[in-house]
Amino acid sequence: MLSTEKKEFIEFMMSADVLRFGDFITKSGRNTPYFVNTGNYKTGMQSFKLGGFYGTFITKTIGNKFDAMFGPAYKGIPLVTATAGALAREYGIDKPYFFNRKEIKDHGEGGNTVGYQPKDGDRIIIVEDVITAGTAIREIMPILKECGDIQVTDMFISVNRCEMGKIPGKTAVTEVGEEFGIQVHALITVQDIYSYLKEQETDRNLLNAMKAYMDQFCVFA
Repeated sequence: MLSTEKKEFIEFMMSADVLRFGDFITKSGRNTPYFVNTGNYKTGMQSFKLGGFYGTFITKTIGNKFDAMFGPAYKGIPLVTATAGALAREYGIDKPYFFNRKEIKDHGEGGNTVGYQPKDGDRIIIVEDVITAGTAIREIMPILKECGDIQVTDMFISVNRCEMGKIPGKTAVTEVGEEFGIQVHALITVQDIYSYLKEQETDRNLLNAMKAYMDQFCVFA
């Protein structure tokens, strides 16, 4: 039985057309019956609610034991902005945030990050949408390490797809955790999505497609 929080988040993503079902191809090149596109969040109320989901999850998971939040460009930028607002508004946790540029700015203030400038000793958390193959996190870690002697402790994502990474028997999330020493926390997993669809007595063809995909590409502890 899914928790109320997970069910509400799944239904919120579906209502925003962020969680979709059909025939898609992931960044890793796999055909998948479901897809998560946080780029489809586009209203003020959606941003308000999304920040609330992330803010609550972060608070329950690590409290205020971090110094700043990082949102990877592009989709992580509105996520970290909404989350920072929710943490301050709902929990009195007023933490700075920053994000990277896709192209380094060669004029003005320059640099490849915008917002807070991390200091040595800072504990940084990452706010992102999903991890499929771990490609994006491997691209942004060098950027974060260039910011100084910081520690990236935790990463918060919307969905853990539980997909195999480069090493057989390990998920991309597990690989990221081991490679960079980061604890990855997901609001929901692919198993939660599958359980939700079963509870809703969804079309049998979709359930079969989800099950086949999970059997082929997913790793569960």
